[in-house]
Amino acid sequence: MNATPSSTDHRDHTYGTDHAYGTATDRTEPADREGRTVHLDTAGWGTMPAAVRALVADCASREDRYGPHELEEDLEDVLRTEVHERLGALLGVPAADTAVVTDAAGAFDALVSRLAPGRGERIWTTPYESAARLTALYALRDRTRCTVEVVPLREDGDLDLEWMARHIGDDVALVSVVHVPSGCGIVNPVEEIGQILAPYRCVYAVDASYSAGQLPVDAGRIGCQLLTGDGWRFLRGPYAVGFAFLAPRLRAAFEDAAAHRPLPPNAAVAGLNAALAHHTATTAAVTSAADGPAGLAGQGLLPALRAAVEECPGTELIAPGRVQSAILAFRHRDLPAALVRRRLAARGVVVWKTVAQETPLHLPRSGATTALRASLGPDTTPQDIARFGRALREVVREETAGAQRPRPARTLPPAPTPVLASAPAPVPPAGPRPRPSARRHLTLCPTP
Repeated sequence: MNATPSSTDHRDHTYGTDHAYGTATDRTEPADREGRTVHLDTAGWGTMPAAVRALVADCASREDRYGPHELEEDLEDVLRTEVHERLGALLGVPAADTAVVTDAAGAFDALVSRLAPGRGERIWTTPYESAARLTALYALRDRTRCTVEVVPLREDGDLDLEWMARHIGDDVALVSVVHVPSGCGIVNPVEEIGQILAPYRCVYAVDASYSAGQLPVDAGRIGCQLLTGDGWRFLRGPYAVGFAFLAPRLRAAFEDAAAHRPLPPNAAVAGLNAALAHHTATTAAVTSAADGPAGLAGQGLLPALRAAVEECPGTELIAPGRVQSAILAFRHRDLPAALVRRRLAARGVVVWKTVAQETPLHLPRSGATTALRASLGPDTTPQDIARFGRALREVVREETAGAQRPRPARTLPPAPTPVLASAPAPVPPAGPRPRPSARRHLTLCPTP
């Protein structure tokens, strides 16, 4: 690729698989790992591989120089065919049943806005549902007068599948389940749920935003009719692009709703295609290695991550359920999550602060209004976990000591000595009061 291509050679650039990943160009880690940032927020945004980042930057540069229509023409094979083939391979479904969207929550809302369950029919969700999807479900309830039911949890935090098997019926119109929630690392049994729902007419919708890229996600095995996900988390693609699988019976309703919503930028779609190619190559390499599929997103380091948190005084894990992913949520009994996150960032360790409003049916029940979330990635190393543990202990020790340090006593100024008036104060003469030399109060003026 020429550094300064002419106006006649810009179509010779390749945006397919060969440009998506490489060997030496993908290794961006410096030799001194203590000097690099420890990124433990892959669930928030995965760091793009070097080749993916270079491709997105190149697309943006070419769009700026030649315009969006020229770029779309150059990317026609990627946008129309290649990215869908890769999504189909990732999700175990035909390429024609996939769609590229801006984000998972928007795709879910687009479809739900076109559903029309009957009055009194039931909608199922779970305590791990995100606020965005709950908003769409409550809007559906208010529009159609259906009812929303929350699947209960067992004592260990797992979904109560026996309750689902007893209460399922043809009056259940929609079941929404998140594979891995944003606020904790539980892995919900989406395939077992699909088996329970299979004999019934309900639409089964699965949110794979926090599982795609770190866990196998096979929509065919799950048995769902809608599966949505974000491309910038564990798949490590660019922001503002996601994907969806739609059963053929939902395609028309979804396309009708999606026609009125913005499309992801072409450069972002090309980046997602490159990230999928990189993920496929990485998955093949890891699966053939001794680590096996469990090493796709660093799940093999999860015990070490848990130990690093548990060894820090005053910390509490938020880890319901028997099966955990590469996400770990925790909090400190005395220190605010925002403070701990900032202090860790100052030491070169990036984690995420989660708030109760993100999963309003779960996190408040655990007694936490805010918490911290650490998530592993394919580049996470044991050295990163050790550095995180040291930084967390230092932050807790320093902040706890500062909170326990006695503050100096506050001294009040001496009270003024009262003066006894021997005569009444003179009365000012009548007339207009003089205006002060300057205004001594704040005046709020509305902006035009």
